[in-house]
Amino acid sequence: MRQIHFLATLEEAQAEAFSNALMEAGALSASIEDADAGTPEERARFAEPRMPGEVVAPGEAPSAWSRNRVVMLAGDDVELAALIAGAAAEVGMPPPEYRAETLTEEDWVSKVQSQFDPIQVGPRLWIVPSWHQPPADPDAIVLRIDPGRAFGTGGHPSTRLVLAWLDRALASGAPELLDYGCGSGILAIAASRLGARRVDAVDLDPQAIEATHENARLNGTAIQVCPPEDLPAGAYEIVVANILSQPLVLLAPLLGARVRPGGRLALSGILEDHAAEVIEAYAPEIPLRVAAIDEGWVLLEGTRRVAAG
Repeated sequence: MRQIHFLATLEEAQAEAFSNALMEAGALSASIEDADAGTPEERARFAEPRMPGEVVAPGEAPSAWSRNRVVMLAGDDVELAALIAGAAAEVGMPPPEYRAETLTEEDWVSKVQSQFDPIQVGPRLWIVPSWHQPPADPDAIVLRIDPGRAFGTGGHPSTRLVLAWLDRALASGAPELLDYGCGSGILAIAASRLGARRVDAVDLDPQAIEATHENARLNGTAIQVCPPEDLPAGAYEIVVANILSQPLVLLAPLLGARVRPGGRLALSGILEDHAAEVIEAYAPEIPLRVAAIDEGWVLLEGTRRVAAG
């Protein structure tokens, strides 16, 4: 396991966007640190991150450091240059220089675990790592998902958006659902626990398929998991995909065809600036709209048109 220290100092909005993009691209974790730590300019951070353009009111505690650095954890088998270049391109910045250090297993496990706490998503759904106790609420639906090599622990805004959407969408029905680009399987597992009568999940990455199988077993859910080429023909009442905007644009014909007429599509992993491009790609078959925004990431939802007559 490697810890990557990026040497560039970034403004708050850029640091937030870059750390989110690193997680989307396959980092195990990404955090923001004070670039002035250990110097006379070091200061505490009290509030939540701000959206771009938001200003500090007079007398209000600052929400971020003046100068930020991003630190990332990545597996030994990850191609760092490609991961970093992809994340940087996603937020429109050049790949920053970095310094990598190898961590012992004990070091990286403790670092990862320290960054993941139980997360409540909506009124019913909780994401709880295995090293934490579940909430005492008897009505809570608890998903046991540990950070692994496949993306998706519930902490990223794009994942939270889809989980909350699923909580609402499955409150009054038991549809057949497809999770395209399943990562850790968190969305497919949540859909199953929330009452979907059939859940299929696909991913290009064999490690993601393995992680989804294991997480489904840990959560006692029945999910069919396979690479895209092995998915049987057919369409679904609900299709969800939490991947980056450019793959979503390229996949528009394929994903659109997997949604039944009158069925619903939910897409995430999209920065606000890229939403219009994704909406345009799906417009011929599925009119999409921005349904929710979380820390600069959007969830798009739409219903497939039903043929007239």
